[in-house]
Amino acid sequence: MGGAARRAVVAGASGFIGVRLIAQLREGGYEVAVIGRGEKSDAQWGDGPGLEALVDGADLLVNLAGKNVGCRYHDAARNEILASRVDTTRALHEAVSRATNPPQLWLNASTATIYRHSMDAPNTEADGRIGEGFSVDVARNWEREFFRGQLPTRRVALRMAIVLGEGPATRKLLAIARLGFGGAQHDGWWPAHRRYRGIGDDPSGSERSGWHRTRGNQRFSWIHVDDALGAIRHIIEHPEITGPVNLSSPNPVANRELMSSLRRATGRKFGLPAYRWMLEPAMFVLRVEPEMLLKSRWALPGVLQDTGYHFRWPHLDAALEDVAHNLAGEQL
Repeated sequence: MGGAARRAVVAGASGFIGVRLIAQLREGGYEVAVIGRGEKSDAQWGDGPGLEALVDGADLLVNLAGKNVGCRYHDAARNEILASRVDTTRALHEAVSRATNPPQLWLNASTATIYRHSMDAPNTEADGRIGEGFSVDVARNWEREFFRGQLPTRRVALRMAIVLGEGPATRKLLAIARLGFGGAQHDGWWPAHRRYRGIGDDPSGSERSGWHRTRGNQRFSWIHVDDALGAIRHIIEHPEITGPVNLSSPNPVANRELMSSLRRATGRKFGLPAYRWMLEPAMFVLRVEPEMLLKSRWALPGVLQDTGYHFRWPHLDAALEDVAHNLAGEQL
């Protein structure tokens, strides 16, 4: 390439998406600097002047920082999930606002879980309805911090559906099918708890958990990691894109279809249907919240499709087969 190399700054790059994103950016001609907590990071959280110096003059800033949500939502985890997203975004916002030459584009992770439990209609960026409760409040506070005030930088919030790849969410989904619980998951009554109560300055929703009669028809929005990275590349190349963007397949499925695909991907011919009273103890053992399977997440990639993005993995069966194959190879 002629001329000076483009420069990218990536925060929270230790996860499987971040590792692959850095490789993709370098292949695309970027010089990449990393913000994190390790000694090998080019700048560390808590070092305001260091963050400012790093983002000053960068072409691209990507923030993927945040505690993994594949855990139980006890009080300490809830607080850390929120703070790890809002505080890091706030630190970057301050660095960008002070920079003499701020980044042209800032991509900040978010989540499609910001939308309501929806079984009657999908949610696009244009007409989606925001939900309530803990996971939604995390997303609302995250995006509020990201979009606050005026900046000369183009800002895009990446509302990611569940990303299928080498990450913990996919591994746990495949584990559920391998353990023989590959039938549809049915929400139902369960003693109320407070783990899903709202959080932040303006918590939303009920103080106690509720339930929905889903009968395995709750929607599952997903995206293959190849398309998550492809969507990021597409956003970089399309300067007209700004604001929230749903990173999700154009073909979400019902929970019963998800479990059928998981059975095929793991070679299981049969899977027990799981009712809430069965799923709760199983998910406790896996150390993840049942809402991963019981909340109806129905998001469509309106912005990506309207701007011409072509999905490499638009259908779940092929996407899961590819991921399961890659994970099997990893274990050899």
